[in-house]
Formats: sequence, C-alpha cells, structure tokens
Amino acid sequence: MYDLLVVGAGPYGLSIASHAAAAGLNLRVLGRPMASWRDHMPRGMFLKSEPWASNLADPQGRWRLDAYCATRGLAARHAEPIPVEEFAAYGLWFAHHAVPPVDERMVSRVTAHPAGFEAVTEDGEVLHARTVALAVGVMPFVEVPSPLRGLHPAYISHSSHHGDLGRFRDKDVTVIGGGQAALETAALLAEQGTRVRVMARADRLCWNGVPPALQRPWWQSARAPHSGLGCGWRNWFYAERPNLFHRLPEQTRARVSATALGPAGAWWVRDRVERAVEVVLGREVTAARVVPNGVQLETVSRHGERHSLETEHVIAATGFRATLDRLDLLSGELRGSLLMAADGSPAVGRQFESSHHGLFLAGLLTASAFGPAMRFVQGATFTATTLVRGVCHRLRVTPPVGTIPTATSRARAEALRAHG
Repeated sequence: MYDLLVVGAGPYGLSIASHAAAAGLNLRVLGRPMASWRDHMPRGMFLKSEPWASNLADPQGRWRLDAYCATRGLAARHAEPIPVEEFAAYGLWFAHHAVPPVDERMVSRVTAHPAGFEAVTEDGEVLHARTVALAVGVMPFVEVPSPLRGLHPAYISHSSHHGDLGRFRDKDVTVIGGGQAALETAALLAEQGTRVRVMARADRLCWNGVPPALQRPWWQSARAPHSGLGCGWRNWFYAERPNLFHRLPEQTRARVSATALGPAGAWWVRDRVERAVEVVLGREVTAARVVPNGVQLETVSRHGERHSLETEHVIAATGFRATLDRLDLLSGELRGSLLMAADGSPAVGRQFESSHHGLFLAGLLTASAFGPAMRFVQGATFTATTLVRGVCHRLRVTPPVGTIPTATSRARAEALRAHG
C-alpha cells in the first residue's frame, strides 16, 4: 500500500513526485515522462514561456532549466525561446535527478477502495494507495469543433496529435485557430513546403510583443511587473497568487480561466506566418464533409456571409477543455461522486483535493480553481508545494522540516533568481 500514487509524469507529475519524495512519502509514479512534449509536438517548435518561468519544481530548487542548459552548453536567457525538444530532455534530466524511478506504464483505471484507491496498469497489475494525485496533462481533454468531430482521422486531426508534420509535405492543409499552436504549426508546415492557411473566428490575429528587459527602471517595473505569465499586475496576480485567486467567487474564477491570456502568437513566429501563410479571419466552420480531394468546409462570417473551402486535411489547433466527463481514467462510480465546478471541471479545495477525500488533481484540471497559471509550467511549483502539503495533511504525516518550502518562499526565491 503506497502513501501516494502519482498518475502522470509531465511537469506537474514530476514536480509533485519530487516534493512527495522529499516529504518521506512512500510513493509510486506512473506514466511516460514528458510524453506530451516528446510525442505530441513536432520538432522545430519552441517553448513560448520564458526559460526562467519554465522550471520543474524540486524542494531545494536545484534542478532548474538554466542548470540543465548549462550542462548542455546552452543559454537560458530572457526573451530567447527554448526548443521544445530541449525542454523535453530537461524534464527527463529532472526526473533522473529529482524523482524516484518512474514506472513508465500507463494507468488504465482508478477506482475507490475501502483503504483508499485501486489503480490498474495497462498490463493488468493492480496497485493500492492511500491517496492519488492525477497529473494527466492535456491529452485527455483535446477539443475539436463540433462540425469536424464526425470526420475520419484521415481528414481531421488535432494539433497535439502530431510529433511529425512530414506527412503533410506538398499537401493543402487548413489550420483552425488563432493561438500559438495554430500559428506555429502553420509556420512549420509552410517551411516544409505545405500549402497552408490559418482560419480563425477573430477579426484579427493577436501577437505578443518582445518582452521588456528584466532589469528596468523601478518605475517601469512598478507599472508593469514581470511574471511567469507576462508583464502587468493582472498577470502577476495570476502567476504569483493562485491561492488568492482560489478565494474569488466561483463564477468569476470560471470566467477568468476561460478568457484570460487568450489566443495569441509569440513575437518570434509572427514574421514566419506573415510572409508564408494565408490567413482567413472572421470565419467559423459550420459544417464539413468529405469530397474526392479531401474536405469541404462550410464557413460563415460575422456578418452572415457564407463561403466554401476545399482542403486536403484540417488541423484543429483549438485547445483543450478539461471537464470532469472527459476524465475517463476514473471509474464511473468515482467520477460520478465528484462535485463539479461552474465550468464542468472537478471542484477542488485549497490544497488541490477533490470532493473525494484522498483524490488530488493537478494541472489544467485545476485552472478554474487556481487560475490561468495552471495552464502553464509556471503553475507546477505552487501546485507541488501545496498539493503535497495537502497529501501529508490527509495522511496525518508531518514532513521533515524544510523539505517542502511554502509556495510564497519558493516564489520569492524564483523571483530573486530570475532578476539576478
């Protein structure tokens, strides 16, 4: 019987496991480390977040991204994006140094058990644990517009389904969406010789500007402080005070989670899109059907004008929607016992515990509870420190002094480190 079973080995799962091990918990970590980053992002993509805001979390802050980059002879500088493949390798390096050995089997089912929980691995082994932390990432929550859902996978895919875009070379592809995933995917497609267009509902694309220097006059920093989610006091609040965000009214939290930090492209992909990608704005897909040469999309503009477009393949870069009904990993009985938040996600308490005692949640599933930071690696530090304290409280375990710093002290240390 384990104290804690961590399901998922991405940035959140590994960070939780590192803190749990330091707290002396008997734990097991299951899942392929950094699977989404290794398997579901094509080569050539870059990390949109700043390197100093992309650290996985160990209690002492030793195994940071800049420390990994130094071992590789790479620079982790402000305003210089890190290749996704290097970030994935960093996660494996972190797992090697800061986490107990990871069991790379996937968990197929988690059910409630009189003594806690029962988890079944993909090959049928049954594991028992007093508590469970679900850090399943984003892949269970892929969102595709309803008019496209009935098409065969040969004609429609999600942007997260591609570790390699080579199959689309010399084809005609339409990318749906206006955020970073859509724009960077389109840029990579164009650069390999694909005829590609981006179609978005918005009337214009939004682009993030080059971030200001870390070292600025005090009055500039006071007006728009840096944070792991961008400049400005609102972003600082989301990034540095998720505990206070959790105290906001539920409807407010749900609204902010759905609208804050909306679709936008990074400054370093803008020129690549504007010089090589056709952009179709103000259009929404209303219907789609297979035709001899691929897919025919029926679209409507904001003014009601209707248009048809034929393309060989559609890539929906339309994000993820983390709702309770998509959490198929949980047994129907366990899933049905959980309380639901206003946006359909599972309700979680102030220490990331769900309404079922002992079941803790992390990552995108908790964005409506703790804010937009939970959609990014930025949120892993607060989650790991807070969640593991919650697990220890549930188990009535007192972790060794100093093994789990408070979220506030970690945030202060990270800020000082980032600003030199």
